[in-house]
Amino acid sequence: MTPLLQSTLEHLKALVGFDTRNPPREIGTGGIFDYLRAQLPGFDVTVTDYGAGAVTLHAVRGQPKRLFNVHLDTVPDSPHWSADPHVLRVTADRAIGLGACDIKGAAAALIAVANVIDGPMAMMFSTDEEANDARCIAGFLRAKHDYDAIIVAEPTKGEAVLAHRGIHSVLMRFAGHAGHASGEQKPSDSALHQAVRWGDAALDFAAAQSHERFGGLTGLRFNIGRIEGGIKANMIAPTTEVRFGFRPLPTMDPERMLETLRTLVEPTPAEFIETFRGDSLPAGDTASAEARRLAARDLADELEIPVGNAVDFWTEAALFSAAGYTAFVYGPGDIAQAHTADEWVALEQLQHYADTIHRLVARGNA
Repeated sequence: MTPLLQSTLEHLKALVGFDTRNPPREIGTGGIFDYLRAQLPGFDVTVTDYGAGAVTLHAVRGQPKRLFNVHLDTVPDSPHWSADPHVLRVTADRAIGLGACDIKGAAAALIAVANVIDGPMAMMFSTDEEANDARCIAGFLRAKHDYDAIIVAEPTKGEAVLAHRGIHSVLMRFAGHAGHASGEQKPSDSALHQAVRWGDAALDFAAAQSHERFGGLTGLRFNIGRIEGGIKANMIAPTTEVRFGFRPLPTMDPERMLETLRTLVEPTPAEFIETFRGDSLPAGDTASAEARRLAARDLADELEIPVGNAVDFWTEAALFSAAGYTAFVYGPGDIAQAHTADEWVALEQLQHYADTIHRLVARGNA
């Protein structure tokens, strides 16, 4: 084990030990942020509290060209963990702990590098990626920052991800008229029948997008996650609530898709509320998205980071892209190990990521 990996694991042990589950996102400006402040001598550090546990730490040394972004919040732990999720366990080939893969391992490596080599470097740690309440990046982007590019850490197996899907979550409510189910019904009588007809049409609409393509991704990802309503079998349902989500490709127009989904059947939903929106990476229409993807590819090539495939999961790199920055996703670990009981990251992946960051800082490419 190299000294750099040993240092990374020591920091990872400390970071995993802080409870940053989201929800409930009970994260203040002390705790894990006190630890980070103490580990970053020589950096100008700014901590900003956006409320409700959404906190950022922006650390800058010198005049760096790029910003490394890492989220520190984790998903809640499940009851299936075999040991305390907040105590890091290190085996011969992996580090096990809540957030070790997604994505405190990258945060630990960045801190380790910052302490063993001088040079311009900028990091922004945030705490709201794991819930549909993206305050940190939005708040950070309200100020002007002179960075050429943003490199967002997520588990990508040590490859640069240049494109991923967006994500949209919607709450719908259908309204009907309560009554006895023995009589003939009009299409508008049962809210539950409306929802079922809508679901059938929505699945057909999603299947019809299978020919769409961008950067190795195909089709539309669509999921009806919850239908709730009705009273009993012999009563007409007066209300029904549906929650669904879809993940469009870059270049798909989410506003047009939302309107299409809202008006698939008659009567239309009584309520149709978009509860979360995360744009695709890269942002823009067909021409501008492709231009941004190529710019990110050129940067990855310049930094000698291998380019991987586009992915289906969403990241905050999309927010930076929408703000006009060149952005790609790059980090240690495999998304298959994220959000699982006994979550882990391979030591080989941590070593490779730490070595790459060390190389970038040493050569003045950070």
